[in-house]
Amino acid sequence: MSQAQAPGTRVRGEVEAVDGSTLTVKNGNDEKVSISLAPNYSVGAVVKASVADIKKGSFIGVGARPQPDGTLLAVQVFIFPEAMRGTGEGHRPWGVLPDSTMTNATVADTVSRVDGANLVLAYPGGEQKVTITPEANIIMAAPAEAAELKPGAQVAMTASRQADGKLTASRVTIAKPGAQLPM
Repeated sequence: MSQAQAPGTRVRGEVEAVDGSTLTVKNGNDEKVSISLAPNYSVGAVVKASVADIKKGSFIGVGARPQPDGTLLAVQVFIFPEAMRGTGEGHRPWGVLPDSTMTNATVADTVSRVDGANLVLAYPGGEQKVTITPEANIIMAAPAEAAELKPGAQVAMTASRQADGKLTASRVTIAKPGAQLPM
């Protein structure tokens, strides 16, 4: 079966250079990747957040690994802005880490402790119990400007490969100081 569109290429790393509408990014393998920015591309950011920013009723995405007791241990937590509530809602395998899952859901219940928090995430058809420790990368969306795309900026994007083999991205996410990019 053929696909209408090839899957996107994930690019993340440090901006090495900006030349007009072309970004050169040094990825985690120390390779330089050139990405053309689409006309009318958008820029967003992630900022560091904490367990205290996660409230009952928040819509979050949790990348996690299973624990022996059947609960999940969060590796990454993304607090969605209200306008994105429902994005990718559900529970599924997460191909970023071996044996990991992604759950995008509403926080139904929270129990905070000094060393983290336990959450119950509810989505249509199920729920997951998640433990968040201080080691988890907790981030949330924030506005950003194209002027922030400069050498040294930490960026992530999903680019599409064009017929000529070049990569093009229509959205770039920047990690603000103190934040780690999503995996």
